[in-house]
Amino acid sequence: MASQPLDLAAVRSFENLEFLARQLVDGFITGLHQSPYHGFSVEFSEHRLYNPGESTRHLDWKVLARTDKLFVKRYEEETNLRCHILLDVSSSMYYPRPSNDKLHFSVLCAAALATLLQKQRDAVGLVTFSDKVEIQTPVRSTSTHRHTLLLQLQQLMERQAPTERGGTEVASVIHQIAQQIPKRSLVIIFSDMLGRSQQNQADTLAALQHLRHQHHEVLLFHVMDRATEADFEFAERPYVFEDVETGERVKLSPAQVREQYRAAMQRFTQELAERCGQYRIDFVPVDIREPFDRVLYAYLVKRGKVR
Repeated sequence: MASQPLDLAAVRSFENLEFLARQLVDGFITGLHQSPYHGFSVEFSEHRLYNPGESTRHLDWKVLARTDKLFVKRYEEETNLRCHILLDVSSSMYYPRPSNDKLHFSVLCAAALATLLQKQRDAVGLVTFSDKVEIQTPVRSTSTHRHTLLLQLQQLMERQAPTERGGTEVASVIHQIAQQIPKRSLVIIFSDMLGRSQQNQADTLAALQHLRHQHHEVLLFHVMDRATEADFEFAERPYVFEDVETGERVKLSPAQVREQYRAAMQRFTQELAERCGQYRIDFVPVDIREPFDRVLYAYLVKRGKVR
């Protein structure tokens, strides 16, 4: 299945994020039917694969005839998944440029996931955070609740980048959420995971381990503009680079630091990926210049593990 990258600047021209999210999810599901991944199909909302040895009482013979696969009808109590979407809205998420940044990409993915969850009759809640929790909603499965979530996400799409500098406190937010969630849930995080120090990263990893200790499943989307943030692809001329969270500035030419920068970023992402692997956290690097389908695929795979 071929997917086209999203024009994030064009996305902002849509006044109705709810309509856009529905269109994207419908297109994604249609693509699943037309691709080698059709096993996921729309049947996931009302069926599960048959396990050899169990009763054939609830086999869906119509689906068998259509797909040549054995699916069992799934009932309401089997379909309830509780999902918390944590969205980093700190200053660094407004990089690289207005309307075409990590935040817009993450908001659109969160909207699509909320729509997909509601299609599956699953409960979803939203948490946005920077140096503190900004929005925290209940976790519900109704269409009215989804509509409310998407209105809040729409407002984030329209919000200007903050003028005041502010850091990211992923660790404190995750610790807070881990303590508050009463039932085993799926926690989906969208963040660039950029903090002000190595200690910040260590604290964040400890917080992720806290979630797993509480028996929650975790799916971390590491959101980046890979060309500039990982590969440091800038034209060879002098730049003034500014830390969007601290305001610190440094003047240099990219060639002066490119190799050292790439090596440092590789160490950063490798350690993050390895530690997530140790904690059995699904770590998914995503590039805002690539198709968003990677996010929905990762969610469907994770959903299969949660059940």
